[in-house]
Amino acid sequence: MHELIYLDQQLLLFLNGLGNSTFDPFWLLVTGKWFWIPFYVILLYFVYKAVPRKKLIFVLIFIAIGITISDQLASVFKHGVERLRPCHEPLIMEKMRMVICGGNYGFYSAHASSSFFLVSFLSIVIGKQYKYLTFILLFWAILVSYSRIYIGVHYPMDIAFGAVVGFLLGGFLANLTKKVINKN
Repeated sequence: MHELIYLDQQLLLFLNGLGNSTFDPFWLLVTGKWFWIPFYVILLYFVYKAVPRKKLIFVLIFIAIGITISDQLASVFKHGVERLRPCHEPLIMEKMRMVICGGNYGFYSAHASSSFFLVSFLSIVIGKQYKYLTFILLFWAILVSYSRIYIGVHYPMDIAFGAVVGFLLGGFLANLTKKVINKN
């Protein structure tokens, strides 16, 4: 386990070290919630166009449930595992570029989990109607996830674990959604 933690720290230092202050404002935008509101509106429009009106409310409810579970589960893990964020870890802080810092604990990333939830959920529920949707969502989720490493608030393993949780949750809820909307 110590070797895995060491490798995770080294990968963080490498990826975080690729940045420079010229690009910090860009990555702070990418990691911010408000920056993506137009993107979310476009996604909601795609859902609106792809799902029959009678079934739309079910899809929107399942999206809200999935985002909530994704976020709250990450919070439970953060306080259960209590792994310090890189920006709070004394041995790492000295070696990394610190752009901003969040709360004390970072395992696992709610940003990655929620982003990959949307990738999985929307790809399964409406992906057939939009040829490039899955690729666009995947690019977006990777961009958001990397931003968390760039600014120094998550280790790569925090991101990877969050992505897996979000992806699995999205797949589960998407298939449940399809069962519910096919019954109505």
